[in-house]
Amino acid sequence: MHKTAAYHTLGCKLNFAETSTIARQLKGAGYQKVEFDEKADVYVINTCSVTDNADKECKFHIKRAMKANPEGLVVVIGCYAQLKPDEIANIEGVDLVLGAKEKFNVLSYLEDLSKSDKGIVHSCEVGEANTFIGSYSAGDRTRAFLKVQDGCDYKCTYCTIPMARGVSRSDTIENIIKNAQEISERGIKEIVLTGVNIGDYGKGEFGNKRHEHTFLDLITELDKVKGIERIRISSIEPNLLKDEAIELVANSRSFVPHFHIPLQSGSDDILKKMKRRYLTKLYTDRINKIRETIPHCAIGVDVIVGFPGETEEYFLDTYRFLNQLPISYLHVFTYSERSNTEASDMEGSVPVSERKRRNKMLRILSEKKKREFYESQLGKKLPVLWEDEEKNGLMFGFTENYVRVQKTYDKNSSNTIELVTLDKIEADGSVSVILN
Repeated sequence: MHKTAAYHTLGCKLNFAETSTIARQLKGAGYQKVEFDEKADVYVINTCSVTDNADKECKFHIKRAMKANPEGLVVVIGCYAQLKPDEIANIEGVDLVLGAKEKFNVLSYLEDLSKSDKGIVHSCEVGEANTFIGSYSAGDRTRAFLKVQDGCDYKCTYCTIPMARGVSRSDTIENIIKNAQEISERGIKEIVLTGVNIGDYGKGEFGNKRHEHTFLDLITELDKVKGIERIRISSIEPNLLKDEAIELVANSRSFVPHFHIPLQSGSDDILKKMKRRYLTKLYTDRINKIRETIPHCAIGVDVIVGFPGETEEYFLDTYRFLNQLPISYLHVFTYSERSNTEASDMEGSVPVSERKRRNKMLRILSEKKKREFYESQLGKKLPVLWEDEEKNGLMFGFTENYVRVQKTYDKNSSNTIELVTLDKIEADGSVSVILN
């Protein structure tokens, strides 16, 4: 019988890698992939729980699925599903909720699943989420997301991820290399390494808590894999980003000059309240080391505004700190209370209107930083990986160091790497190029 499945992913790159892997499992069992708003037999929603908005989004997409096909089976997986399975099971339309340990077993549950008034929950205690299942995305985008690590042993006071994904654990180097080669054989030019805390790579690799390998060991081996033209490192903690890794990227064949390093606050007092594992001095040291070693490197920064106890003065400390740092862009998150976290019980709650104001200020700063960085790259010859999407007769792509560029759409350029000269910044913020 002809069966169809639709997928929607919320949240991080890691989720995209996992959804794509589940989609390949279902395809192998005869499920044809369709768009989410089309009529499908099964709808899989992979959720996030970083903010309360992610919860609302999950409910919105359940309604979308029910509108597309009221008889379709709705399966909810991911972080929100692990944290609040019973809450999701009671949402109208949901048939199956799978926790962290069970999400890769979607297929085995579908066989006996039928539409019912209340969703079935197969959850687990998060302590049981201690095995590693390798995943990668392929075919969805120009670049592939390759999962190398999962879970986290840090205890940041605002974060639900350790409760949603369990302990830090990693894939073996051999398996990662094998997955990277498979991605390369599919003709994909760029791989993004993903995980919850990828700098912690090597822990739990063989079912124990000791590091068998380090992140440096991993990237050293990946750099030798033939056929992969670009490897990008996604977010890495500043305390885990070692000089040797920065130097490897500087001299690498395949690793591109781009780091994304979470900061969260530019105030040491707030960093301590967050239980982050560094202070602003170490963070500054990491940024300066990258700039000295790879001057043209793109550096992205995560920051949270409105954390409990963040007074106006503490916020301005963060603003001033970021303003003087030689970084390329910001990802700004508005703090939202998450149940069962330490921060949710802290005093000094910041009014929501104030959180929004601070978010806006940092977004404006991000645009300024990005423009400064783009301007510093004009006139340079850089390789661009072109994406297939056409928008108003144009196509877009990213340079190695993450400058978004545009040119007139040419189907033949899709998924190719082309050397171009960066010409000028256009009204939409991307950079037009001169073809060499």
